[in-house]
Amino acid sequence: METRELRYFVAVAEELHFGRAAQRLGMAQPPLSRAISQLERRMGVELLQRDSHSVSLTAAGAVLLHEGRAALEAMEAAEHRTRRAALAAAGRPSIVLVTKAGASSELLAKLLHAYAAEPGSIPVDVMLCGPGQQARLLAGGRADVALLHRPFDDTTGFDTEELLTEGQVAVLPAGHVLSTHPSLRLSDLDDVPDLPRPRWPTSDGSYPPGPGPEVQSHSQLLQLISLGRTLMVSPDSCRSQLRDDTVAVPLVDAPRVTTVIAWPPSSRSLAVADLVRTAVRL
Repeated sequence: METRELRYFVAVAEELHFGRAAQRLGMAQPPLSRAISQLERRMGVELLQRDSHSVSLTAAGAVLLHEGRAALEAMEAAEHRTRRAALAAAGRPSIVLVTKAGASSELLAKLLHAYAAEPGSIPVDVMLCGPGQQARLLAGGRADVALLHRPFDDTTGFDTEELLTEGQVAVLPAGHVLSTHPSLRLSDLDDVPDLPRPRWPTSDGSYPPGPGPEVQSHSQLLQLISLGRTLMVSPDSCRSQLRDDTVAVPLVDAPRVTTVIAWPPSSRSLAVADLVRTAVRL
């Protein structure tokens, strides 16, 4: 099986629509359909069930989707790590640290400042991403180290060190009736008609259904809150980034959030080890 064919199949299997998959791949639909049919013939299995109205995965197709995603991610990781190794060998080493935009800002600033003061430190490139994307970027080789937040981020498969544990707050527009409470419960935020929860894009770029506004960045979300369009639940440390027209109210029953620094167990980078040691000492 060629890598090109695997990419084609994964796109169709995720979209369950040949037209959308072709658009995503930047190609015409007929050659995509032919490529999938040729793949099925060569493998001797039916991967997709098609009719005039829909496309669905067969049992064999579901297996290939799972394995195909893993294979493509492994290939992407190998490519990124190879390029990074070449840069290091050429005298341009760096560490890429990925973190969710708007999260752990004070901690990150302290870490970068402390590490820069260490003898032999190298440049740290900070990659900001959306919610839940850090682990994928770390596993895919796009980053060397990540700041993750349990219980929301999955740390399975990574080595980790805990850095900070804190409570959570509801961030609300100033002047909203809920913003005047000394504390709230998570149930108080359910079905607030004028503050529907924001909707973040999923891995395929689409948005889940719902009445809340579509958001793509942390700064956009904060602006929507200040305009009275939505709210957010966030670790207490977000207070340092809030505008004067927003209010943070403690949530007494929200799970506590632990920020961890994570890296692949296969990493042999001394610079990553130094960065982790610096983080643990903060």
